Amino acid sequence: MIAQTQMLFATTVTELEALIRRMNSGEWDGKGASVASDLRKALTLFLEENNRIAKLSKEQAGVVHDYALDFDAARNEIGRRLARLRDAGSG
Repeated sequence: MIAQTQMLFATTVTELEALIRRMNSGEWDGKGASVASDLRKALTLFLEENNRIAKLSKEQAGVVHDYALDFDAARNEIGRRLARLRDAGSG
């Protein structure tokens, strides 16, 4: 679902870029100001949603504070430490 949303966002960016080009070329005579205002609102909403999707993608990938947690490595390290504690206790 996240991949589909990202694809939709990419398509939306392309469409927004085309709208901006049309606005800059003067294609919208008197409506330019209201279209620009609506476009700004849409871009703000788009960026907020894009940030939410990026955050969800990171969470699903196990990324916390810009780095991924390696649970296998953590499990191995815990096993090694427990084995050392067992070895130290039997002496």
